[in-house]
Formats: sequence, structure tokens, C-alpha cells
Amino acid sequence: MLPNSSPLWGGWEGPLNIKKMAYDKFTKLTSPAVPLPIENVDTDQIIPARFLKAVERKGFGDNLFRDWRYDKSNQPIADFPLNQAKYSGKILVGGKNFGSGSSREHAAWAIYDYGFRCVVSSFFADIFQGNALNNGILPVVVSPEFLEKIFAAIEAANNAQFEVDLENQKFTICATGESTGFSINPYKKHCLANGLDDIDYLVSIKEEIKKFEASPNPLH
Repeated sequence: MLPNSSPLWGGWEGPLNIKKMAYDKFTKLTSPAVPLPIENVDTDQIIPARFLKAVERKGFGDNLFRDWRYDKSNQPIADFPLNQAKYSGKILVGGKNFGSGSSREHAAWAIYDYGFRCVVSSFFADIFQGNALNNGILPVVVSPEFLEKIFAAIEAANNAQFEVDLENQKFTICATGESTGFSINPYKKHCLANGLDDIDYLVSIKEEIKKFEASPNPLH
């Protein structure tokens, strides 16, 4: 049993002295999408290793896909989707096997800091998928066929809209009304819907934890 003087809880009465990240609450998102129809996008491409020195989660968005967005003279590469004015929004649509490679959480930090709140693919690397969920980003897995429909809708109309409904776990192409379901861990769904990270969640059930700790033989 944790003692009442536990430094984690500050004796159960004081605030946690842990620096946390505030996330947007995710309920229903309607937005255009940015296409990245490239397979096997790894975390070193999402945020190159030379930009991992910072210890705070802010500022990583400036270097999202740095080596694809800028040339060696730091000039924008015109044909990269993030540099094209016709593409915008809070949804990033990637090819199969998005987020492979190293386990660096900075990849999720960079995507969130840039402004994306949802990433869509037909397959995510497991560690990246977990890091995304832990950092306020909803990874939506769709079938390869539906993914192609999303890419086609983006190319068919500038500013094409998509709806991501977390409560009902449904992704919709607004122009056609076609939709598909997606799965998500119930705990992570609750955290995303309420803008909570793991520490925020523990704080939200602090009273329940206190009662558990105070009960005789709480583990039996």
C-alpha cells in the first residue's frame, strides 16, 4: 500500500507536482485532410533525430517531416503536401504502415504540435499508435479500399470535408456520405474525449484511490 505521505500524491491532499501536457478534448471533428500517400513512413521521417534534444513537447511541429518539407538550403519543397496551400486541416491521411521505426514519442509530439488531431492509415506501427493515443491524437485504422476513397475525395475537391466521430467510432467522407467504423481502447477513448493524459485520469479518480488505500487488505 502506498503511504499517505506518498510523494506522488503529496499526502493525498496536495496537488501533483508533475508537469503535464494539456490536450484538446476530442469528441467530433469535421475538417479537411492533408494527404501523405506514402507507405512505411517511419518516425525518423516524421521528426528527424537531430531535433530530439528538447525536453519540452512544444516546438516540434516546426520540424515535422523536416527533410521532406525543406531542402538543404532550408527552402520549402513546393510539391510536398504540407507546403501546398490547397491542403489544410486537422486530419493527416497516410499510407500503410505509418509510424514504423524507432519508438520515439517525439513523433506524436510533432504531429500534435503541428495541429493534427487525427491520423488515418490502413495500418499503424503498434508503438506509434500507443504514443499517438497518449498524446491527444486519434489514430484511425481503415481498410485499404476505404483509404483509397479518402485519397480520391481529397483530390476530387479542394477543402473536401471529413467527419471523425469518436463517440460512435465512425469516419465519414462528407461529400459522398460513405463511412466506416474504427476501433479504440475504451480507456483511451475516455481520455481523448475528456482531454486527459494518464496522470490527469489518475487525478480524476483520486477520491476512489484514497478509499481503496484506506480499505483493509485492499488487494484481497
